[in-house]
Amino acid sequence: MEKILAGRGALVTGSTSGIGLGIAKTFAAAGAKVMLNGFGKPEEIAAARAEVGALMGVAEAPYSAADLSKSAAVAQMIEEAEAALGTLDILVNNAGIQFVAPIDEFPPEKFEAIMAINFASNWYAIRAALPGMKKRNWGRIINIASAHGLIASPYKSAYVSAKHAQIGLTKTVAVEVAQTQITCNAICPGFVRTPLAEAQVPPLAKKFGISEEAALKDHLLEHQPSKRWIEVDEITQAALFLCGPGSSGMTGAALSIDGGWTAS
Repeated sequence: MEKILAGRGALVTGSTSGIGLGIAKTFAAAGAKVMLNGFGKPEEIAAARAEVGALMGVAEAPYSAADLSKSAAVAQMIEEAEAALGTLDILVNNAGIQFVAPIDEFPPEKFEAIMAINFASNWYAIRAALPGMKKRNWGRIINIASAHGLIASPYKSAYVSAKHAQIGLTKTVAVEVAQTQITCNAICPGFVRTPLAEAQVPPLAKKFGISEEAALKDHLLEHQPSKRWIEVDEITQAALFLCGPGSSGMTGAALSIDGGWTAS
């Protein structure tokens, strides 16, 4: 892979698995120095650090265990990234959690946790990262939102609210820094093939007494016209493009990668 991110420092939140780990690996392969963040089993985190580190040519990638539900921890994570990487040029806000229930039965503590991690952590991270980006007059901020940042589904009031807020934040930051070499964009995936998402298929097949293929197409991907998973690599390549030389005029965008979901 061409080293288009050589010399750049990148922090990817929620990067110990799934989409975040995929982005971290892609950025490292493109020459960036990458810091990981996220929860998980110690051995899984160690494996992720080793994998990304190998792409960087070091034993292990730097890592922050910051709890993104805490604003002070988010600010400290940005400081740690600046110190570990030497420069923080790229911030990818990817961490997120989910809970599903009717709004009148939704536990307030679940609502607050989703809003804190899926939205507020983005605000605090951008607030802390921007001064360094402004000083260097270069930066790329990518918020991993969702198709649910553009449309709604029932029983996901907190998640949908947080993702809509992410896109609003993306647009606001983009306008504020429009006369600099800093951009801020959002990526809005549909259903992406990750272990957590794939685990939803067998219970659906059992519930409806159908094959897993039918459960995937007719139920999980009911609103995704392509009727196929979005692959992690499709998201990572979009993120790489947003950090590359061909996207400097693209800012404030909500880039849908959802198999036609939001077009239908």
